[in-house]
Amino acid sequence: LVVLYPFVYVLTAAFAGGNTMTSLSCIPFGNGFSFHNFVNLFAKTDFPKWFGNTLFIALFSMAGSLIVCVLGAYIFSRYAFPGKRKMLLLMLILQIVPSFISMIAMYYVLYRIGGLDTKWGMAFVYIAGNIPYNVWLVKTYMDSIPANMEEAARMEGASKFEIFAKVVLPAVKPIVVFLAITSFTAPWVDFIFPKLLLRSRDNKTVALGLYSIYNEQGDFGTFCAGAIFVIIPFILFFLATQNMLTESMSSTLDEDL
Repeated sequence: LVVLYPFVYVLTAAFAGGNTMTSLSCIPFGNGFSFHNFVNLFAKTDFPKWFGNTLFIALFSMAGSLIVCVLGAYIFSRYAFPGKRKMLLLMLILQIVPSFISMIAMYYVLYRIGGLDTKWGMAFVYIAGNIPYNVWLVKTYMDSIPANMEEAARMEGASKFEIFAKVVLPAVKPIVVFLAITSFTAPWVDFIFPKLLLRSRDNKTVALGLYSIYNEQGDFGTFCAGAIFVIIPFILFFLATQNMLTESMSSTLDEDL
C-alpha cells in the first residue's frame, strides 16, 4: 500500500476533472473519470516535442553507453596492456566522486565544444558519466565467463571481432540488457542536468516540461497526465526483456544449486 498509493494518487489526478492538488479526493478516483487533463496536455503544451527530445537523448545515451562500455569492458577483461591497473583504479575513483561536483566543469566543456543547449551535448554528458561504473560492472561479469569458447573460436580461424560478436556478446546478454535499461533510465527521468545545460524552449525534456506545467501554471492534473506517459518506455522495456531476464536468472540459480 505504501508503494502503490502514490502511483494510484497520480493516476487518479490524471483522470480527475480538477487541476489543483487541494481539489483532489484522497479516495482513488473519488473525483470521477475524465480525459480533460490529457486533452490539455496535447492541446495546450509542447509535450510531444518534450517527449521526442527526451527519447532522442535517452536512446542516444543508451546506444553510446553500450558501445563504449561493453567494448571497454571486453578489452579490460581479456587483454593485458601497460597502465591497465591504473586506468581501472582511476575509473573507480571517478565513480566515487559525486556527479554534482563536476557540473561546472561539464558546463564549461560543453560551452567550449558548442554542446550547450543541444540534445547531443546532453547525451554526451550521460555517456561520459556512465563509463566508469558500467565498464567495471560489465568487466566483472565477463571475468566470470571462461575463455575456453573464445580459444576454440580462435583456433577455428575466427577474427577478434567475430569472437566478440558471436561468442562474447551472447554470453553477456543479461548484463548488456541491464546496462541498456539503466543507461536509458538516467536521462529519461533526470531533471538537474537538463535544467543546467538546456536553455531553449525547443530542447526541453519531459522533466523540464512537466516542471514548467506545475511551476508556472499550477496545473497539477495535467502534470500527472504527463507523468503517466513517463512510465510507458519502462513498461515496454519490461515486456520486451522479461523472458530473457527470467531465463538468465533461472540459469544462474540452477548453476548455484
